[in-house]
Amino acid sequence: MRNFFWTISLSLFLNAHFLTILPSSENISNSAESNIKINMMFIHPFEQSGMNMEKPIGLFVNKKQNTLPLTKTNKFNHTAWNSNYQIKKPGVYTFFVQPKPYFEKSEQKFISHVPKVMVSAFGLEKDWDKPLGLKYEIVPLTKPFGLYSGNQFIGKVLHNNKEAANIEVEVELYNEFGLKAPTSSHITQVVKTNKNGNFSFVMNHKGWWGFAALIQEGTNIYEGKNYPVENGALIWIKAY
Repeated sequence: MRNFFWTISLSLFLNAHFLTILPSSENISNSAESNIKINMMFIHPFEQSGMNMEKPIGLFVNKKQNTLPLTKTNKFNHTAWNSNYQIKKPGVYTFFVQPKPYFEKSEQKFISHVPKVMVSAFGLEKDWDKPLGLKYEIVPLTKPFGLYSGNQFIGKVLHNNKEAANIEVEVELYNEFGLKAPTSSHITQVVKTNKNGNFSFVMNHKGWWGFAALIQEGTNIYEGKNYPVENGALIWIKAY
């Protein structure tokens, strides 16, 4: 029984948490697609299992002044959220979520991930490599839409608008294909940033890929005790 408990605890510890934001399309080419749906959930993407997500502080498009309404929903039998946005003119639209910090008992820390996803509309593909100015952020150095499986995605991790070196970046596929990992170690891939804050990863399967740069900084209180905060800069990229 003790060995069984240890196996379960280790499994929970190893599974990566991703705050996920997925639009109905990341490349709008006609007006029929322009009213996009945005789904937000706190999940294990490869394993397709969920956790309850508290109502976020906000969902924004391009800047924090542009807030979008949130509707409660259910994903993987857990609380999730969605919204809609009507795209009316050509451009690149960046959607991002500011969550409430989540306390993970198995890891004895808070998790505070801010994911973003970029949508190109009506053929205008400018400024996709411009940061939003978030405290923790991944800036794409590869165009983040119109990609194929087998393409290499390159990103830069910024912390307080400065290049963040030697940062672990966890990578997972949103596995809606029923793929089976050979071992638990294959579920979450990990790369690290170089001295310039850059990382790269080859997306070897079609679908949505989540990239989470993890920076531990600050503390928060749970049941009267201080615990560290894992801050995540996330970006979601789709390959075809």
